[in-house]
Amino acid sequence: MKGILEYLRLRLKPVRSEQESDSVLFTTAFAGLGVDATLLIPWEARAVEIGATRMKPGRGTKMLQSLWSKDKFMHHLDSEAIARMEAYIDFATVPSNRDIIRQDEYGNFMVVVLSGSIAVDRMQPWGARLRLAEAIPGELLGEMSLLDSGNRFSACTALTECEVAVISAQALDEMLSDDPLLAANLIALLARKLSLRLRVVSARLTDQT
Repeated sequence: MKGILEYLRLRLKPVRSEQESDSVLFTTAFAGLGVDATLLIPWEARAVEIGATRMKPGRGTKMLQSLWSKDKFMHHLDSEAIARMEAYIDFATVPSNRDIIRQDEYGNFMVVVLSGSIAVDRMQPWGARLRLAEAIPGELLGEMSLLDSGNRFSACTALTECEVAVISAQALDEMLSDDPLLAANLIALLARKLSLRLRVVSARLTDQT
């Protein structure tokens, strides 16, 4: 199934002229680090596995605009910029009690929570399941692996039915080629939010020792 979905996605990608240069910064990053392609879990495969259904892009974009307009970092992307991002985002509804992201897997996508609540847990070496957070609308999940091509730090499980926006490695590369300024602004803001999250998680883990 994953192979078929990947084939269709590549076949449906618009053809570019020889003068245009495609970015492959994110789509080749895992291979560059020696990660076997068969270990990657793309959103297309995960969506089928967990029974996610597509949302109307217009509805998802409006929700994202509303949420990010109140965010400390992401409000720097105005409504016009987020509207341009719509072409690179998959919007979906996820049933409750489904693992959107699993700890230690390799996944080349990130998620923005649009509605509902998602548990962020990490299994400790001694077997305890540590609840790091409960992600609420507007928060990001999985951006660390997307940016550094590492394995997933934690598991993210829908506590309720959730609506999400999904950005994949391929979508980021397409954005870098088509709209580099928009892509650069998005990546910079993601890095800032990730830095803040790592500081918070580090403090919580320290408190547990």
